[in-house]
Formats: sequence, C-alpha cells, structure tokens
Amino acid sequence: MNKLIVVAVVMVLLPFHASAQDADAGREKAQACAACHGVDGNSTIPQYPILAEQTARYLYMQLRDFKRGRREDPAMSPMVANLTKQDMLDLAAYYSKQKFNGQNSRGDLNAASRGKEVADAALCTICHLGGFSGQNEIPRAAGQHYEYTLKQLKAFKERQRTNDAGNMTAVVRTISDEDLAAMAAYLSTLR
Repeated sequence: MNKLIVVAVVMVLLPFHASAQDADAGREKAQACAACHGVDGNSTIPQYPILAEQTARYLYMQLRDFKRGRREDPAMSPMVANLTKQDMLDLAAYYSKQKFNGQNSRGDLNAASRGKEVADAALCTICHLGGFSGQNEIPRAAGQHYEYTLKQLKAFKERQRTNDAGNMTAVVRTISDEDLAAMAAYLSTLR
C-alpha cells in the first residue's frame, strides 16, 4: 500500500517538475528579445518595457496573454506566437532574476510631485506595493520608462488593454490625461 502512495505522489508531481522554470534556458531563449528589451531586460528604448526584476508570475502571464490574444501589440504578438508554455516559463524566470539598472527614460520631473499625489489618491500601492515594487501578477512599475508607462495607463483608461479583469481601468478611468502623465513621470523616478 505504501508503494502505491509513493507512486501516486510521484505521478502527481511529475508534471510540475517537467514544467519548472529554468532561467538558464530562458537566457538562451531571450536572445530574440534583446533587440527591444535589452540583453538583461533593461530596455534602453522608451517604448518597450523594462523586464528586469519583474516577477516571474507577471511576466509569464503577460506572455501567455499575448499568445492567447488577450493582450495585443504589433511587435509582441508575432514574437510569442510559437512560444511553448515551457518557453514562456523559462523567459519569465530569466528576466525576473535580472537586476534593474535604473537607467531609464524619464518624463517631466517637475510633474513627478503631482504624480505622487495622484498615485497616493488612487491608492496604487494597495496592489503595486510600497515603492511600486510589484507582487505576483501585479507589475513592478518603479523605474519603468515614462513613455511605456503612459502608453499603458492610457490603454487601460481607453479600454484598449483589458487583460487585468478591469482593475486598472476602474482606477484610471476618472484620472485626467495630464494627471496620468504626471503619474508616469513620478513612477519613472522611482528606483
């Protein structure tokens, strides 16, 4: 009877082991991503997000959403079309282990103090945590490129991006475009 239990446990755990994240394998797979996101996930192109230090869960979910068409982008959608689940897990593991280097594009630094007020009033840190470090499927927003952040905030507001169950849309729908720009400027200053 004990042998049957051991075999049953092994059979249950085997699929999880087979799909474990492999950051080393992700490094190899990330070569195709480097042109936009940088070799180490620290994109120098303001229109593309910094992936370094994002949570593996968030990165995997975004790749999956691009693949399933729940999130669309003319550059990303074709890049993920042929990725397997394992590829996405490996890429997520790799980028989550990279260190954010803090060299990003910044918005109007004079607007950053207004952006902090807007973010505080919207209670953004309830989900994104203090310092906007992110958690689980909530992205790290601290230090992200100004241009990318503003584009995403507007996409949520205009319901062009809806792969978060409407949480962000509910938060930003009443915030003016000027205040969204201030918030993006504020987030770009964080480390």
